[in-house]
Amino acid sequence: MADSIVINAERREQMGKAASRRLRKKEDKVPGILYGGSDDPIPLVLDHKDLLKAMQDESFFSQILNVSVGKTSQQVVVRDLQRNPASEKVTHIDFLRVQADREINVAIPLRFLNEEECNGVKVDGGSISHNLTEIEVSCLPANLPEFIEVDMGDLEIGDSIRLSELTVPDNVVIVALATADEDRDVQVAGVIAPRLEIEEDEIDGDEEGDDESLSASEEEGSETSDSAESGAGENDSKSDASAPESDDD
Repeated sequence: MADSIVINAERREQMGKAASRRLRKKEDKVPGILYGGSDDPIPLVLDHKDLLKAMQDESFFSQILNVSVGKTSQQVVVRDLQRNPASEKVTHIDFLRVQADREINVAIPLRFLNEEECNGVKVDGGSISHNLTEIEVSCLPANLPEFIEVDMGDLEIGDSIRLSELTVPDNVVIVALATADEDRDVQVAGVIAPRLEIEEDEIDGDEEGDDESLSASEEEGSETSDSAESGAGENDSKSDASAPESDDD
């Protein structure tokens, strides 16, 4: 596990929407909350710049953090984070306390390996499609992995990797696979054929369809023509047979 990230925070004394707006606009602070376990929730206030710096670490959302409030420090995970949709500034953050003897569910990022060396990409010109970029796991805090590796090196065009094929550490469970529901064993990533090859296959299929339609139309036209000629011959015979004999004979 990577070194724990330390978040410095203060107790938030003033509550309410007006106080929170003032913290964000005038003081460049972020309101937050620390809750969970047997202790009471603690309203927090954090420096926005310090929080953004900590968030640059790729493990910020998936690892155990240490929140320092005054002289005490508590282990937490990020449970929720809200942003302003226009400016992307963080407007609120929730921290959940963790306990060493209780399992937690956390979304862990996937780290894809050997994508450039993938057989289907390097040899056949395919491309890699990522269906998932993170997975939810359940484990004790001490066993929480920083990321899960996905090796793409041996995949050919049309191959894929599913959740059940991922290698996870001991004592770590992929939440989606905790039940017997096979539908939850979804695809994580795969190798797809080059777009040009797909388009050529579609064009060939359309041309074959056009040829078959044309051939069918020609056959129908030929049958119609033959029927018309046959009908005309029969009508001529009937006309000859029913015509009155000439008085000249």
